[in-house]
Amino acid sequence: MKPTEALHAQGQSLWLDNITRGLLDSGQLQRYINDYDVTGLTSNPSIFDKAIESGDYNDDIRAKSAAGRSGEDLFFDLAIDDLRRAADLFLPIHERSDGVDGWVSLEVSPLLAYDTQATIAAASELYVRAARRNLFIKIPGTPEGLPAITECVANGVPINVTLLFSADQYRLAAEAFLDGVERRVSQGLDPVVGSVASLFMSRWDAAVADQVPAELKDKLALAVGLDAYRAYRQILDSPRAQRLENSGARMQRLLWASTSTKDPEAPDTLYVHGLAAPFTVNTMPDKTLTAFYDHGEVGTTMPADGGDCDAALARFKDAGVDVGALAAKLQSDGAKAFDKSWKDLMSRIAKQTKTLTAA
Repeated sequence: MKPTEALHAQGQSLWLDNITRGLLDSGQLQRYINDYDVTGLTSNPSIFDKAIESGDYNDDIRAKSAAGRSGEDLFFDLAIDDLRRAADLFLPIHERSDGVDGWVSLEVSPLLAYDTQATIAAASELYVRAARRNLFIKIPGTPEGLPAITECVANGVPINVTLLFSADQYRLAAEAFLDGVERRVSQGLDPVVGSVASLFMSRWDAAVADQVPAELKDKLALAVGLDAYRAYRQILDSPRAQRLENSGARMQRLLWASTSTKDPEAPDTLYVHGLAAPFTVNTMPDKTLTAFYDHGEVGTTMPADGGDCDAALARFKDAGVDVGALAAKLQSDGAKAFDKSWKDLMSRIAKQTKTLTAA
């Protein structure tokens, strides 16, 4: 059995953290679905920035700019065109899994991360504009993003909560989701609204690489993951969640993001092997996916009680790492990085539009 197939058999979904016109046109995404057990896809501004730089979108940029599209509107036209095609490829999986799997994700402008009302409006507009039921709108799990998540879920918009780093941040995102579902139940609406909560992993180890002794290197992310998985299982088993399930709701899934290994001395499948768990998702870039397919091993599934995560986190505390403070910093830094990526993307589109128009 292929490693990707074995991981899927354990109950974890493998998603691709990439989307390009080339992936679609070449048939590579379909091959990932057929041969690599890929059952969904995530995207972000950096991914689209690199894809647009390749020139694959030049004809579309020229045509859409001639029709009066520019800036964010032009970008979302391009992104939605791609994501519709990807969503259609994953639709059989979505239907076969009764909506559990087979999702793609589109992010609202990161510049809205601290504007609740603007995020709600943008998420709702993009979901309607994309017109695909298996498309998540990505909203950051910042304090201002949480009420937007509740409102969007209450309105029936499927949400991928992004920029989560710790068990505490995950709990807040899960509660925001449950608040939205409870509102739907109280209003007699369909309580099934798809959602995942995306926890970013590799940035933990990169952040402390120069601060901790050798024996702790590349071990913080997996300890944080165990802590978050424990919180996840506690919420799934909670009376609140079970009451909602009794009303027909489906629970939000935990998603492992940022799973490419940053340390060249660490295994290239570190954040796949160590994060195997049922009813979760691991989204990974092409390089990590192909590495796991080639030589990955499926480890023991994560323990529901968090295993030795408390002892592991205590060792980092003794080494001077304030995990709570670092989680807040990582989320803040992540929001700033997303802002920069978005501005770079808008600059790229403006530059290529000008060049193509002049030509």
